[in-house]
Amino acid sequence: MLLLTGVVTTTSVLSGQTASSTRGSSHEVDLALTYTAINNSLSRGGSFWQQGGGVELSGEVWRGLGVTASVTGARASNITSGVNLTTITTVFGPRYAWTTSSGKIALFGQGLIGEAHGLDSVFPSPQGALSDYISFALQAGGGVDLRLSRHFAVRAVQADWLRTQFPNAGTNVQNNLRISGGLVLRLQR
Repeated sequence: MLLLTGVVTTTSVLSGQTASSTRGSSHEVDLALTYTAINNSLSRGGSFWQQGGGVELSGEVWRGLGVTASVTGARASNITSGVNLTTITTVFGPRYAWTTSSGKIALFGQGLIGEAHGLDSVFPSPQGALSDYISFALQAGGGVDLRLSRHFAVRAVQADWLRTQFPNAGTNVQNNLRISGGLVLRLQR
């Protein structure tokens, strides 16, 4: 449902940008493909890293303000005693981007909400251990894009705080560090 809302909103942004382009506006729609690493803390101390990738679609609505939809998948094997964890996070929300006067560097910050789906793991519950669980997800952070050409950029770094609420026989709250980097396809209207 959240992803569908993101697609509908982004489509609206794109159609609105077509009308804006006739007035000389330089609104952009970005499609980023990233490698992602997530540092997770264990409830009994210690931490582990998940690795994977993500797809992020963002569109500018007005003077640097825009919307973003992101889907990220990551996996860790043998966290403790042969337990694995795969997560798929789907988040959506506002973004503000600022571009230098040369247009070579873009800085952005965003606050996104959605859900995280944990798979192929063990989630304790009153009904017994579950192998998958869907949790609320909150993601806040930002990043730096370095423009290579009119249509391509490198996402040099993106760092986010990612909060999830998977059952863990403790607080049932995870505060994770999410780091990404990759390529960005920029479509100007």
